[in-house]
Amino acid sequence: MSLADLEWRVIGEETRPGPMTMALEAAAAETVAEGGPATVRVYTWPDTLSLGYGQDPDTIDWAFCDREDIGVTRRPTGGGAIYHDSVADISYGIIAPADAVPGDLMACYEQFCEPVLDAFERMGVDATFADDERSAVHQPACYLRQLHPAHDIVGPDGRKLSGNAQYRQKDAVIQHGSLSVSLRPDRHCGCFSADPNSERFGERVGAIDEYADIDRAEAVETLRSTLAEWVDATEGSWTDDELARAREHAEEKYAAAEWIRRSP
Repeated sequence: MSLADLEWRVIGEETRPGPMTMALEAAAAETVAEGGPATVRVYTWPDTLSLGYGQDPDTIDWAFCDREDIGVTRRPTGGGAIYHDSVADISYGIIAPADAVPGDLMACYEQFCEPVLDAFERMGVDATFADDERSAVHQPACYLRQLHPAHDIVGPDGRKLSGNAQYRQKDAVIQHGSLSVSLRPDRHCGCFSADPNSERFGERVGAIDEYADIDRAEAVETLRSTLAEWVDATEGSWTDDELARAREHAEEKYAAAEWIRRSP
Protein backbone atom coordinates (compact mmCIF):
# COMPACT_ATOMS: atom_id res chain seq x y z
CA MET A 1 0.00 0.00 0.00
CA SER A 2 1.14 3.55 -0.76
CA LEU A 3 -0.29 7.01 -0.20
CA ALA A 4 -1.66 6.98 -3.76
CA ASP A 5 -3.75 3.91 -2.98
CA LEU A 6 -5.65 5.64 -0.18
CA GLU A 7 -8.88 7.58 -0.05
CA TRP A 8 -7.99 11.09 1.10
CA ARG A 9 -10.02 14.05 2.31
CA VAL A 10 -8.86 17.62 2.80
CA ILE A 11 -10.31 19.71 5.61
CA GLY A 12 -9.86 23.42 5.05
CA GLU A 13 -8.94 26.12 7.52
CA GLU A 14 -10.76 26.08 10.82
CA THR A 15 -10.12 27.49 14.27
CA ARG A 16 -10.92 25.54 17.40
CA PRO A 17 -9.59 25.68 20.99
CA GLY A 18 -6.10 24.22 21.41
CA PRO A 19 -7.19 21.00 23.16
CA MET A 20 -9.80 20.29 20.47
CA THR A 21 -7.25 21.05 17.77
CA MET A 22 -5.02 18.23 19.03
CA ALA A 23 -7.94 15.94 19.86
CA LEU A 24 -9.20 16.03 16.27
CA GLU A 25 -5.91 14.54 15.11
CA ALA A 26 -6.40 11.68 17.55
CA ALA A 27 -9.90 11.13 16.18
CA ALA A 28 -8.62 11.23 12.59
CA ALA A 29 -5.99 8.62 13.49
CA GLU A 30 -8.74 6.35 14.85
CA THR A 31 -10.72 6.85 11.64
CA VAL A 32 -7.85 5.87 9.37
CA ALA A 33 -6.94 2.90 11.61
CA GLU A 34 -10.50 1.64 11.16
CA GLY A 35 -10.22 1.82 7.37
CA GLY A 36 -11.68 5.29 6.89
CA PRO A 37 -10.19 8.09 4.82
CA ALA A 38 -6.75 9.53 5.43
CA THR A 39 -6.70 13.26 6.17
CA VAL A 40 -4.80 16.38 5.22
CA ARG A 41 -5.90 19.52 7.01
CA VAL A 42 -5.08 23.21 7.39
CA TYR A 43 -5.97 24.99 10.59
CA THR A 44 -5.41 28.08 12.66
CA TRP A 45 -4.97 28.03 16.40
CA PRO A 46 -6.53 30.72 18.55
CA ASP A 47 -3.61 32.38 20.36
CA THR A 48 -2.22 29.23 21.97
CA LEU A 49 1.03 27.90 23.42
CA SER A 50 1.47 24.22 22.59
CA LEU A 51 3.97 22.51 24.88
CA GLY A 52 6.15 19.70 23.60
CA TYR A 53 5.48 16.24 25.02
CA GLY A 54 8.42 16.41 27.43
CA GLN A 55 8.19 20.13 28.24
CA ASP A 56 8.97 21.19 31.81
CA PRO A 57 6.01 23.38 32.93
CA ASP A 58 8.41 25.53 34.97
CA THR A 59 9.79 26.90 31.69
CA ILE A 60 6.45 28.61 30.97
CA ASP A 61 5.35 32.04 32.20
CA TRP A 62 1.82 31.01 33.14
CA ALA A 63 0.91 34.48 34.41
CA PHE A 64 1.87 36.04 31.05
CA CYS A 65 -0.22 33.49 29.14
CA ASP A 66 -3.19 34.12 31.42
CA ARG A 67 -2.83 37.89 31.21
CA GLU A 68 -2.50 37.87 27.42
CA ASP A 69 -5.36 35.37 26.96
CA ILE A 70 -3.06 32.76 25.44
CA GLY A 71 -4.43 29.25 25.78
CA VAL A 72 -2.09 26.40 26.69
CA THR A 73 -2.16 22.74 25.77
CA ARG A 74 0.44 20.00 25.31
CA ARG A 75 1.21 18.22 22.06
CA PRO A 76 1.79 14.48 21.80
CA THR A 77 4.92 15.30 19.77
CA GLY A 78 8.32 16.26 21.11
CA GLY A 79 10.28 19.48 20.85
CA GLY A 80 9.90 22.75 22.67
CA ALA A 81 6.84 24.93 23.14
CA ILE A 82 5.44 26.92 20.21
CA TYR A 83 3.36 30.05 20.41
CA HIS A 84 0.71 29.72 17.70
CA ASP A 85 -0.57 33.17 16.84
CA SER A 86 -4.09 33.48 15.45
CA VAL A 87 -2.93 35.76 12.62
CA ALA A 88 0.81 35.07 12.30
CA ASP A 89 0.74 31.27 12.09
CA ILE A 90 -0.72 28.56 9.83
CA SER A 91 -0.68 24.89 10.79
CA TYR A 92 -1.28 21.68 8.89
CA GLY A 93 -1.78 18.02 9.69
CA ILE A 94 -1.32 14.77 7.77
CA ILE A 95 -2.87 11.58 9.15
CA ALA A 96 -2.25 8.31 7.30
CA PRO A 97 -2.20 4.56 8.02
CA ALA A 98 1.17 3.36 9.25
CA ASP A 99 1.49 0.64 6.60
CA ALA A 100 1.31 3.23 3.77
CA VAL A 101 4.36 5.25 4.78
CA PRO A 102 8.09 4.49 5.10
CA GLY A 103 9.06 2.79 8.32
CA ASP A 104 12.17 4.94 8.50
CA LEU A 105 11.35 8.15 10.36
CA MET A 106 13.63 10.39 8.30
CA ALA A 107 12.27 9.02 5.02
CA CYS A 108 8.74 9.63 6.24
CA TYR A 109 9.58 13.23 7.19
CA GLU A 110 11.01 13.79 3.73
CA GLN A 111 7.87 12.41 2.09
CA PHE A 112 5.40 14.30 4.27
CA CYS A 113 7.27 17.60 3.93
CA GLU A 114 7.14 17.47 0.11
CA PRO A 115 3.84 19.40 -0.12
CA VAL A 116 4.99 21.91 2.49
CA LEU A 117 8.09 22.75 0.46
CA ASP A 118 5.96 22.86 -2.72
CA ALA A 119 3.57 25.29 -1.00
CA PHE A 120 6.43 27.59 -0.06
CA GLU A 121 7.61 27.54 -3.68
CA ARG A 122 4.12 28.47 -4.91
CA MET A 123 4.08 31.34 -2.41
CA GLY A 124 7.34 32.62 -3.88
CA VAL A 125 9.50 31.63 -0.92
CA ASP A 126 12.83 29.89 -1.50
CA ALA A 127 12.58 27.37 1.34
CA THR A 128 14.65 24.25 2.00
CA PHE A 129 15.43 21.83 4.78
CA ALA A 130 17.98 23.22 7.21
CA ASP A 131 21.41 22.10 6.02
CA ASP A 132 23.15 22.14 9.36
CA GLU A 133 22.39 21.73 13.06
CA ARG A 134 22.70 25.29 14.33
CA SER A 135 23.12 25.50 18.09
CA ALA A 136 20.20 26.31 20.38
CA VAL A 137 19.42 29.88 21.46
CA HIS A 138 16.80 28.90 24.05
CA GLN A 139 16.08 25.21 24.49
CA PRO A 140 12.49 25.40 25.87
CA ALA A 141 11.27 27.31 22.77
CA CYS A 142 10.89 25.08 19.72
CA TYR A 143 11.76 27.81 17.21
CA LEU A 144 14.93 28.68 19.14
CA ARG A 145 16.18 25.13 19.55
CA GLN A 146 18.97 23.53 17.58
CA LEU A 147 17.95 23.30 13.93
CA HIS A 148 17.55 19.77 12.59
CA PRO A 149 17.99 19.00 8.86
CA ALA A 150 15.32 16.29 8.95
CA HIS A 151 12.30 18.39 9.86
CA ASP A 152 13.18 22.10 10.14
CA ILE A 153 12.52 24.26 7.07
CA VAL A 154 14.40 27.53 6.58
CA GLY A 155 14.17 30.52 4.29
CA PRO A 156 16.89 31.73 1.87
CA ASP A 157 18.79 33.43 4.70
CA GLY A 158 18.77 30.32 6.90
CA ARG A 159 16.12 31.51 9.37
CA LYS A 160 13.55 28.96 10.47
CA LEU A 161 10.21 29.16 8.67
CA SER A 162 8.52 25.93 9.64
CA GLY A 163 8.81 23.28 12.31
CA ASN A 164 7.40 19.80 11.74
CA ALA A 165 6.86 16.92 14.13
CA GLN A 166 5.59 13.39 13.86
CA TYR A 167 4.28 10.68 16.11
CA ARG A 168 3.30 7.12 15.42
CA GLN A 169 0.62 4.93 16.84
CA LYS A 170 0.24 1.24 16.12
CA ASP A 171 -1.91 1.77 13.03
CA ALA A 172 -1.50 5.44 12.14
CA VAL A 173 1.11 8.13 11.57
CA ILE A 174 0.37 11.77 12.38
CA GLN A 175 2.52 14.68 11.26
CA HIS A 176 1.76 18.29 12.02
CA GLY A 177 3.65 21.48 11.48
CA SER A 178 3.56 25.22 11.83
CA LEU A 179 4.42 27.86 9.20
CA SER A 180 5.21 31.44 10.17
CA VAL A 181 3.26 33.95 8.09
CA SER A 182 4.52 36.92 10.10
CA LEU A 183 6.28 37.42 13.43
CA ARG A 184 5.16 38.69 16.84
CA PRO A 185 8.36 37.94 18.78
CA ASP A 186 7.40 39.77 21.97
CA ARG A 187 4.33 37.60 22.45
CA HIS A 188 6.22 34.44 21.49
CA CYS A 189 9.14 35.12 23.84
CA GLY A 190 6.91 36.38 26.65
CA CYS A 191 5.40 32.91 27.04
CA PHE A 192 8.61 31.62 28.60
CA SER A 193 9.73 32.15 32.17
CA ALA A 194 13.29 32.94 31.09
CA ASP A 195 11.95 35.62 28.68
CA PRO A 196 14.29 34.94 25.72
CA ASN A 197 15.51 37.97 23.82
CA SER A 198 13.02 39.00 21.11
CA GLU A 199 15.79 40.49 18.94
CA ARG A 200 17.60 37.15 18.93
CA PHE A 201 14.28 35.57 17.99
CA GLY A 202 14.04 37.74 14.88
CA GLU A 203 17.60 36.82 13.93
CA ARG A 204 16.77 33.11 14.12
CA VAL A 205 13.16 32.97 12.86
CA GLY A 206 11.80 34.20 9.54
CA ALA A 207 8.30 34.65 8.14
CA ILE A 208 6.59 34.31 4.79
CA ASP A 209 5.72 38.01 4.57
CA GLU A 210 9.42 38.88 4.84
CA TYR A 211 10.24 36.90 1.69
CA ALA A 212 7.14 37.16 -0.52
CA ASP A 213 4.37 39.61 -1.37
CA ILE A 214 1.47 37.40 -0.34
CA ASP A 215 -1.29 37.94 2.18
CA ARG A 216 -2.34 35.46 4.82
CA ALA A 217 -5.52 34.29 3.09
CA GLU A 218 -3.61 33.48 -0.09
CA ALA A 219 -0.93 31.64 1.90
CA VAL A 220 -3.60 29.55 3.64
CA GLU A 221 -5.27 28.63 0.36
CA THR A 222 -1.92 27.81 -1.25
CA LEU A 223 -1.08 25.40 1.55
CA ARG A 224 -4.54 23.82 1.48
CA SER A 225 -4.61 23.31 -2.29
CA THR A 226 -1.04 21.98 -2.38
CA LEU A 227 -1.79 19.40 0.31
CA ALA A 228 -4.97 18.37 -1.53
CA GLU A 229 -3.22 18.01 -4.88
CA TRP A 230 -0.37 16.05 -3.31
CA VAL A 231 -2.69 13.13 -2.52
CA ASP A 232 -5.61 13.94 -4.85
CA ALA A 233 -7.85 14.59 -1.86
CA THR A 234 -11.53 15.46 -2.07
CA GLU A 235 -13.20 18.14 0.04
CA GLY A 236 -14.25 16.66 3.35
CA SER A 237 -15.34 17.46 6.87
CA TRP A 238 -15.38 15.92 10.31
CA THR A 239 -18.12 13.41 10.96
CA ASP A 240 -20.42 13.74 13.96
CA ASP A 241 -18.75 10.65 15.44
CA GLU A 242 -15.27 12.14 15.04
CA LEU A 243 -16.35 15.38 16.68
CA ALA A 244 -17.86 13.47 19.58
CA ARG A 245 -14.72 11.36 20.05
CA ALA A 246 -12.51 14.45 19.75
CA ARG A 247 -14.50 16.21 22.47
CA GLU A 248 -13.89 13.19 24.72
CA HIS A 249 -10.17 13.23 23.96
CA ALA A 250 -10.02 16.97 24.62
CA GLU A 251 -11.82 16.72 27.95
CA GLU A 252 -9.99 13.66 29.21
CA LYS A 253 -6.51 14.57 27.99
CA TYR A 254 -5.66 17.74 26.07
CA ALA A 255 -7.57 20.15 28.32
CA ALA A 256 -6.74 18.33 31.56
CA ALA A 257 -4.34 20.03 33.97
CA GLU A 258 -2.75 16.64 34.69
CA TRP A 259 -1.67 16.47 31.03
CA ILE A 260 -0.80 20.12 30.44
CA ARG A 261 1.14 20.80 33.64
CA ARG A 262 2.68 17.39 34.14
CA SER A 263 6.39 17.23 34.92
CA PRO A 264 8.72 15.46 32.47
